[in-house]
Amino acid sequence: MSAIRLLVLGAVRQHGRAHGYQVRGDLEYWGAHEWSHAKPGSIYHALKQMAKQGLLHAHEIAPSTAGGPPRTEYEVTPRGTEEYFALLREALVAYDQRGDMKTAALGFMVDLPRAEAVALFKERSRRIEAWRASVTEHYVPEGGPAGLGHIGEIMNMWVHTADSEAAWTRGLVERLENGAYTFAGEGEPFVGVLAEGEENPYATGERHPQDDR
Repeated sequence: MSAIRLLVLGAVRQHGRAHGYQVRGDLEYWGAHEWSHAKPGSIYHALKQMAKQGLLHAHEIAPSTAGGPPRTEYEVTPRGTEEYFALLREALVAYDQRGDMKTAALGFMVDLPRAEAVALFKERSRRIEAWRASVTEHYVPEGGPAGLGHIGEIMNMWVHTADSEAAWTRGLVERLENGAYTFAGEGEPFVGVLAEGEENPYATGERHPQDDR
C-alpha cells in the first residue's frame, strides 16, 4: 500500500477539485511531510500518475497568476473513489511496523460510516493480538528477550509497541462507540483542509517547479 496515494486521493476528494499546490499545502498542513514520503516531487508525481491511471481527472483551467501554462485541477473519478476507500479500509485493519499508512488512514476515518469504522478497528485489534501471539510463540524465549542477547530487545520493542497500540485501539473503539467525532452521514464533517488563499502556518516554504501548475 502507498500512503502517498491515500493522502493525495483523500486531499483532492475533500476539496472536490484541487490543483497540485493546494494538495501540497494540505499535506504540509497535516504534517505529512514529517511522517510520510509526501514531499513536493512525490505529490506532483502521484497526481500525474493517478491521472494517467484513471483515478483522477485532470482539468486545465486559466493560467496561474505567475503566468506560464494553464494550471491543472484534479478531481477524483469513480475508479479513484473505489481505490481511495479500498486503501483506507485496508490501512485501518492492517498491522505492521510502518506508521505512515496508519496515520494517513486515521485522518480520513470519518469518511466511513461510524459502524464500519468501529468494526474495522475491532478487526485491527484482533490482528494485533494474533501478531503478538505469533511473535511471542516463536521469538521471545521463555526467560525474556535477554536470552537472545541485545538482539532480543528488537522483539521486546515490537511486543511493547503492539501492546501499546492494542490499548490505544481499544480506547479509540470505546470513544467512537460513545459518539466521538462526526462520521459519514451524521452531519457536517470536520473541515481539515485549507481554504483557497488561506495562510498555511506549517508550510515548509520550499519552492518546487510544479507549484504554479
